Amino acid sequence: MGDQTLRVLTCGDVQGKFNDLFNRVRTIQKKSGQFDLLLCVGDFFGKTEESEAEWQEYKTGAKKAPIHTCVLGAASQATVKYFPSADGCELAENITYLGRRGVFTGASGLQIAYVSGREALQEPAPAHCFTPKDLLALVAPLVNNSKFRGVDILLTSQWPRGVWQFGNNPEVNTKCCGTASVANLADKLKPRYHFAAVEGAHYERLPYRNHMVLQENAQHVSRFIALASVSNPAKKKYLYAFNIVPMKSMEPSELVKQPQDVTENPYRRSGKEKLQRGKTGLDPAEEEEPAAQFFFDLSRGGRGGGRGQGGPGDPTGPCWFCLASPQVEKHLVISIGTHCYLALAKGGLTPFHVLVLPIGHYQSVVELASEVVEEMDKYKAALHKFYKSRGERCISFERNYRSQHLQLQVVPVPLDKCATEDIKEAFMVQAGEQQMELMEIPEHTDLKQIAPPGTPYFYVELDTGEKLYYRIQKHFPLQFGREVLASEALLNIPARADWKECKQTREEEEQCSATLRDAFKPFDFALED
Repeated sequence: MGDQTLRVLTCGDVQGKFNDLFNRVRTIQKKSGQFDLLLCVGDFFGKTEESEAEWQEYKTGAKKAPIHTCVLGAASQATVKYFPSADGCELAENITYLGRRGVFTGASGLQIAYVSGREALQEPAPAHCFTPKDLLALVAPLVNNSKFRGVDILLTSQWPRGVWQFGNNPEVNTKCCGTASVANLADKLKPRYHFAAVEGAHYERLPYRNHMVLQENAQHVSRFIALASVSNPAKKKYLYAFNIVPMKSMEPSELVKQPQDVTENPYRRSGKEKLQRGKTGLDPAEEEEPAAQFFFDLSRGGRGGGRGQGGPGDPTGPCWFCLASPQVEKHLVISIGTHCYLALAKGGLTPFHVLVLPIGHYQSVVELASEVVEEMDKYKAALHKFYKSRGERCISFERNYRSQHLQLQVVPVPLDKCATEDIKEAFMVQAGEQQMELMEIPEHTDLKQIAPPGTPYFYVELDTGEKLYYRIQKHFPLQFGREVLASEALLNIPARADWKECKQTREEEEQCSATLRDAFKPFDFALED
């Protein structure tokens, strides 16, 4: 495979600083060997007399680019004059203008799709803009080919709107950054690498997958990288180097390998959200995924409905579980961390039945920011140790349906009551009786890979790390998790299946909380420091 590997450099807006760029490339090549290609996204030309003078040296042949350089067209009206044709052409020795939009396939088979300029907001479109027709002309021949799996590289000047969803946050104003049409383009073309510029920022998004885990065949991941402008004073990264083997030369099993930090696809939204966003003109039929059932129900909770990462959303009404809320029953709180807290379950199945809750308002586990997930896992590990010291197993479950604030229920089950296999079987059997198919999630698969935000689901984690999942279709018995654990086969306390039947007085709750608080102290990492 080694001889098919290409070494590629990509840079952000050059803005006429040709000498700075090419001198940097020479330095890199001197240090680490020759690269095959330099790709420039964003505005290649500048608007100053100095940049015009620099360009003349390359245009006349007095200076030469040290590497085959491919550039996008104008991203502003001021630089349109440098591009004599919309179809692409050679601008100077070793410097090629790719064109308004199209697909460039190199001798190696590397496939590069590209769209120059910015989205047109009016017709007729200015010369530095692309239109929905441009995007359709690019997408249709590719996706209509039954063998199409995606492109190796996608170059756009503008960012795709919402690319940060489910990923790490960029240092840009996300309210006005990017465009939905580029997001739709990226979603359809499934590039292995997508580069953009024009925002003056460097941003490498975590890789995202192009398939629904356990619902579609595995596909390759996509990486989005935005680059800053050449020689920017803040010294933000403007040049990115990578090796790539063209997709057509790769074994399918190698191509679809998933890195550990892969996330959900940022462009997959519910049908309802897509309708609100309006059409992008990318597809004549505008075929979209159907709305997630109960999306209306789930989107009521602040962060529901597939919104991006950031601060937690606000509940639409009183929330009993937001720690800052006047409604929260603080006497039930056992431990408070930085992002999560532990509380005694009201009307618990057993005296030490607890809830792990985020301090801020999140609707489900799949919508948590990474630092919240990390602390929730710490609480789960602490509870594991705590229950184990008492001769108990640790079973946790979550119902993301008709609930506004995430509650991870954690229930201890005495080791002498039943084996983990019995617990697993009890969940499977009772689910079958209710015509629900509980599915086992593979060991290294994360819940986020299966349930995008907005998906109603029920989820169980056993003390062995085994996980069971059910995507809620229509109706779901709200007390299902409790009913299974309370059943004769397990805890054998069927009368306690409904929490409302297990209510205690305030004094009793305070006493139980104090007992649990004292018992949990040796395991409570939040007390350290």
